[in-house]
Amino acid sequence: MPHQLTDLQVRTVTKPAGSITHDVSADVCVVGAGIAGLSAAVEAARLGRRVVLVDALPVLGGQMVNSLIGLFCGVFGNAPEYRQLTHGIFDDMFRDLGRTDDLHYNHRHTITVNYDEVALGRWVENTVLSLGIQVITGAVLTGVTRDDRIRAVRLATRYGNVEITATGFVDASGDASLAWEAGLPCRLPEREIYGSQQLIVENLDEGQNPEPAELSERLRVKADEYGLLRRDGLAFFFPGRGTAVLNMTHIEAPLEPIEAAQAQLAGKAQADRVVAFLRTEYPEVFGKARVRAYGFPGRRQTRWVQGAHQLTLDEVRSGTRFPDAVARTAWPIELHDRPEGYVWETFGPDHVHYVPLRSMTPPDVHNLVVAGRCVDADAAALSSIRVMGPCGAMGAGAAHALDLAGAGSVHEIDHAELGGRLTANLDS
Repeated sequence: MPHQLTDLQVRTVTKPAGSITHDVSADVCVVGAGIAGLSAAVEAARLGRRVVLVDALPVLGGQMVNSLIGLFCGVFGNAPEYRQLTHGIFDDMFRDLGRTDDLHYNHRHTITVNYDEVALGRWVENTVLSLGIQVITGAVLTGVTRDDRIRAVRLATRYGNVEITATGFVDASGDASLAWEAGLPCRLPEREIYGSQQLIVENLDEGQNPEPAELSERLRVKADEYGLLRRDGLAFFFPGRGTAVLNMTHIEAPLEPIEAAQAQLAGKAQADRVVAFLRTEYPEVFGKARVRAYGFPGRRQTRWVQGAHQLTLDEVRSGTRFPDAVARTAWPIELHDRPEGYVWETFGPDHVHYVPLRSMTPPDVHNLVVAGRCVDADAAALSSIRVMGPCGAMGAGAAHALDLAGAGSVHEIDHAELGGRLTANLDS
């Protein structure tokens, strides 16, 4: 029997004259929904604050989900103790993804944790939904109103403009977008720090996986033959699934729009050459490999803020414990400032280094905290704290710093009280 015709009607419209802006207010506005921003939003919501979480992508999760990083780094200390250094949001993720076998722990110089990006993406979305965090995605920052405080941020979306006013702000954008639009001083490296075009390949035979050192040596010898820029790299196998995340490219990460678009295309071409290399050189493992997904372009260090304190390489190496510390990690110096390779300087079994709140607080404003890979450090020091463990801890620290500051200044909060709130990430 044929379906009845619907009585749904349509109408013809044109855009109204002038600009329509949607006004939103909150206690805390977080710009950037990667691990740092997510952690800040979750922590602030659990403190009872009204939170708005903004991201330029149409989905949440930032690079953690959408660049297919595939590996939690910097959460644990070094062998042989492997102490967990960051808790909070990681405890929740590890518990829930562990129940569904969507994690795998690798024990080497430290513990890194493979994860299934689809499962993690849904975990992020469900967590944000359950906490009542207001989300604005696909939103590009176009302006900031400020004096000695950030008063409002303006966003453009394909559905209209948005203006957000809030008591406190977190810049977890990765590229210091909020600080930059606010006219605050930022830092740029004098030469390129390369990102990576990650991808997931499937249909692998895991029986004869090459050891990391052997794979890097083969790349070093064969890179020119396959037109590869980077002379080393890693394949992160997820045992039992016949898949691996490939981290074997170096791509430029420009902050200019036309160059950024071109770099994305060049990165994909580079990734395809990596797959060709693996299929030919390791046919027993990768002979039938096919690409399941290409990640969004991965960025390591692009533009970061000038904070009240610049974390230095000496402070990282010596493990300086700051009175205003909010995060810690034992991750190596990992500076990707050469096209063919990178600096990799590991630390001893008991080593831990810290991130101070002063490196997350630009001195010219009282209600902005920066979290994640755009905090203030010299290039080498930043390379050791921009991974997910300390970035998540920085997000939690930002939420608590703003909570303590209220309508006052993040530069004047009680550091002992802040440290007491963050004990699990500093002293456990």
